[in-house]
Amino acid sequence: MFESKTIMVQGTTSDAGKSTLVAALCRILKNRGISVVPFKPQNMALNSAVTVDGGEIGRAQALQAQAAGLQPHTDMNPILIKPTSDTRAQIIVQGRAITDMDAAVYHDYKTRALEFVLDSYRRLQQQYQVIVVEGAGSPAEINLRDRDIANMGFAEAVDCPVILIADIDRGGVFAHLVGTLELLSESERKRVIGFVINRFRGDIGLLQSGLDWLEQKTGKPVLGVIPYLQGLYLDAEDALTRDSSNSDASFRVAVLALPRISNHTDFDSLRLHSQVNFQWVGPNQNIPACDLLIIPGSKNTRADLQFLRDQQWDKGIQKHLRYGGKLIGVCGGFQMLGEMIHDPDAVESVSGSSAGLGYFALQTELMREKILQQRQGFLWDKTTSVEGYEIHTGVSSGEALLRPACYLKDGDESLPDGAISEDNAILGTYLHGLFDQPAALSQLLAWAGLAAADVVDINQQREQSLDCLASATEAALAENFLQELVAGI
Repeated sequence: MFESKTIMVQGTTSDAGKSTLVAALCRILKNRGISVVPFKPQNMALNSAVTVDGGEIGRAQALQAQAAGLQPHTDMNPILIKPTSDTRAQIIVQGRAITDMDAAVYHDYKTRALEFVLDSYRRLQQQYQVIVVEGAGSPAEINLRDRDIANMGFAEAVDCPVILIADIDRGGVFAHLVGTLELLSESERKRVIGFVINRFRGDIGLLQSGLDWLEQKTGKPVLGVIPYLQGLYLDAEDALTRDSSNSDASFRVAVLALPRISNHTDFDSLRLHSQVNFQWVGPNQNIPACDLLIIPGSKNTRADLQFLRDQQWDKGIQKHLRYGGKLIGVCGGFQMLGEMIHDPDAVESVSGSSAGLGYFALQTELMREKILQQRQGFLWDKTTSVEGYEIHTGVSSGEALLRPACYLKDGDESLPDGAISEDNAILGTYLHGLFDQPAALSQLLAWAGLAAADVVDINQQREQSLDCLASATEAALAENFLQELVAGI
């Protein structure tokens, strides 16, 4: 039993590189024989993962856990905020959804939330040599400074040093760093031990005069300049990568980009597949001609179903099926394919019922208790392995479930999941990660019409990307910083 060292990574903006730097540090330290764990006090994201202890955390922390050689655990992300509208969100505390709150109410709740954050942090202190903490957004967001638990509020509470990272690729990197530092309090500025500049392209010699100026201006060192790394696959924390991929490929897959889309990393295996022309379909876009159309999960299923109809995508789905295309609904998307969705207790939004798209003879009722479960099993053929996780509140029932899409292990039993239509054109499932296993991906693509699909192993690609990221980051960071980080351990 021991108390660990802690280092925190905060960013000048969202998407500055906090998540990737934490992942890189976790892999670097793991490779050096240090027991290291990632930690994010508060995360706001609709991409989540089910943990080994049966809870829910942000997807980025699950990736960082993998970088550290660990199974994801709820203590790695004790507060997860999952927006259900522009002003309201589900609050998940140490892996469990406790309630929905609007922004003002949650602001008052932060004092209580900090107790849970520190409770999880202290448990990790007793188990690992180093804790690498990720901040959220920027510490210079003045309107969020009061009762902050995500950035400097946490750093001050546990008295840990802070690295400030900025993205040079988006421009204005020196203004971001100096401006952020200027907006911190004196005690917070002292806590910043140095800067990391992320996503640099070109000749480092041309940047040197700027680095010298920055160090002279602030009195703080530049700890490293990380190059722009092409071709990495790392799970996105929340934002969609909206550009099409492999536009020359003949097999076309389109996914509806719903306003409250959740766990869109489900489709990364498709997006990265060399034989798949992948496209997100966003607001005011028509559903294109494609071989496979997917309705993803949603944090607010009935509201997103109404949005789907407002976009007239329901008519586009009818046309897609009429022309022989295949359709998959995942989680909330599966619920939309049924006849009715009932929310009597206002679990997601207002109470009431919504008519589904009517492709499956099933009804779904949204329940207060969320189902969180890591799953293994087989596809409908009972021979093709599939693996993923369930994370939903709805319970579905009806005749359509007599033709299941999957058979999932539950102890010694095998439970049916999802449905396949009698004409074999539509598939629905509650299983996230449906495409992540190579065999399942190939079988699903074959079902959708792509025979002899190349084998793609997303898990192997993730491991290779983590190794590449760690190698490039280790080469870019000052060795004396890394040595000081592990000194005395």
